[in-house]
Amino acid sequence: MAMKPHGKSIVSDCDEKVVFFKDLSLGHHEAQLRFRLIHFWEAWNPLKKTLIGMEMLLIDEKGTVIQGFVSPGRIQKYLPDMKRGSVYKLNNFYGSRNKSVFRVADHAVTVSFSWNSELAVLLDCPTHFDEDRFRFHSCEEFQANCDLKGDLYDVVGHMKLVNGQSIVEGPVLDEVEIAKARRVLIHVQSHDGPVMKLYLWDQAARDFCRKFKSCEGTPTVLLVTTVNTKTLGGTLALTSMSSSRVFMDYDVQPTIDYFSWLGSNPDIAEQVNAEVVTKREAMTIGEIFSYIGQEFPKDAFFECTATIDDVVHGSSWYYIACSGCHSKVNKGPTSLLCSNKKCGKVNVSGVPQYLSKISVYDNSDQAVFVLLGDAGRELTGKPASELVRSYFEANGNEEVGHEAPVPEALISTIGQKHKFCVKVTDHNFSGKTRSLTVTKILPLDTPPATVSSEGNQTTATSEETSENRVDSADGSKRTCYSSEVERAKRPKCGN
Repeated sequence: MAMKPHGKSIVSDCDEKVVFFKDLSLGHHEAQLRFRLIHFWEAWNPLKKTLIGMEMLLIDEKGTVIQGFVSPGRIQKYLPDMKRGSVYKLNNFYGSRNKSVFRVADHAVTVSFSWNSELAVLLDCPTHFDEDRFRFHSCEEFQANCDLKGDLYDVVGHMKLVNGQSIVEGPVLDEVEIAKARRVLIHVQSHDGPVMKLYLWDQAARDFCRKFKSCEGTPTVLLVTTVNTKTLGGTLALTSMSSSRVFMDYDVQPTIDYFSWLGSNPDIAEQVNAEVVTKREAMTIGEIFSYIGQEFPKDAFFECTATIDDVVHGSSWYYIACSGCHSKVNKGPTSLLCSNKKCGKVNVSGVPQYLSKISVYDNSDQAVFVLLGDAGRELTGKPASELVRSYFEANGNEEVGHEAPVPEALISTIGQKHKFCVKVTDHNFSGKTRSLTVTKILPLDTPPATVSSEGNQTTATSEETSENRVDSADGSKRTCYSSEVERAKRPKCGN
């Protein structure tokens, strides 16, 4: 093998100088590279929404992986001939310095296509090129490099939950909902390590759905390449990038090997640490608002310790609910009608339920919390129906159209500090409201809890019924139609 004066090792094949990736240096090269194109993707500036260029992942015959780059103005020249998995030769190129953020290869140099670069497919090439190359990190390694925006590593493990559904029970994926949300949340465990949250976005989410549904049975093993690491409320979260690829069960050798390991360790496969999987994340009010302001937030539960500053005036503190599903009731010609189409009951008994707004604060920010259903009872110690009934009994059933004012039981909570379990939803992400819904209230010394069954424990937490109630929280008048609270109107704050 000949050596060039600047130290590059070369081989001569058909009078063309072939440079190996391991010997590649910075600067312009009038030489040839031979490689397999593992993957390519568009790189965009997320803030300016502009195309940076096309990035590639390349591997040569020595098994060395390097990153490639094509500037925006040259993409159309090379894109028609590019196919993942094909082997190419590239004549004339520029060795540029590899970027310091979101790197997908260890090599210090990036292969940049220059003005005179020539790309051609190598047909019937006798030289062997590996199909792929992965860089795996464990949970501990991801945690150590969290929020650094450095190299993007790969993760492989077995799935526990998919969008909150147990993998054991065979999750059903709603492609329409996933396309609308643009994301899938998977809880994944790598070997016997902690369970991690893995968010797949856009193309990665679509690839996941397609592969998941194409499997004959429910897939178990998942491999996602080039994930970014973030800390959310003190908890590690992995997120896919535009460079990410998705593999399952028998797609590639690492998933095959992991599937075999999992079969040899059935105790690990069956083990579910529910607290790790579903625990609510502790956040300050400021951190919750920061989460809502992210580019792609997701419905989530958080724990937030805050002090009650006031009961918000000018809005009703309760509504009249269906005794069955707790949705808002409407007055029909002769009876009360449930507004929830899935319930659809007529002649229902109207029962007062909490829909109270309180102003709270912590050391980071202020917010308005909305207490629904059981959360209000947990705060005051009394159900809304009892407080409303007591008011009308004490005041002799005042004139028609009167509503019970805010009770002393609610006013007396001003100044108290509590641990609130809050839920953020699409209403918050769309900017329709900054009010945060409280689903549960815990004592301050309560350890982190799980939310796997919280939707069942709190009848007022479902998104559908919340929408039916909150519409009237912003000012529409509620009329009390039940026999015990027949006279209702806007509340007044009583002392």
